[in-house]
Amino acid sequence: MTLDTNLKHVETGDALTELINSKENVMVCCGRMGPMCVPVYGAMEELEKSGDYDGVQFADMLFDIPEAAIIRDLPECASFRGLPFTIYYKNGKVAKATTSIQSKDQITAILSEIV
Repeated sequence: MTLDTNLKHVETGDALTELINSKENVMVCCGRMGPMCVPVYGAMEELEKSGDYDGVQFADMLFDIPEAAIIRDLPECASFRGLPFTIYYKNGKVAKATTSIQSKDQITAILSEIV
């Protein structure tokens, strides 16, 4: 099962580990196809298409699969109560984690700090 987005789908913990260790900058949105998640996926798709963030790998992960525990159990997500969980990785480490809906401007502000 995958999310209905045009983003790279991460389906296993091993795939996520491989991705974050092989790319310098990775943004993963872990959620569902719900009203708080869909706008984040849309913003990510726009940013990926724009070419302004070619150094960032944009990806999604379905929140409800057992393998998503790799994100759900991160210390940075311990207080999160809303979906999606969006994790920004830099050189294999969590650089920033956010929860709930994010606008394209909010995402680009975070990417500008990290990339």
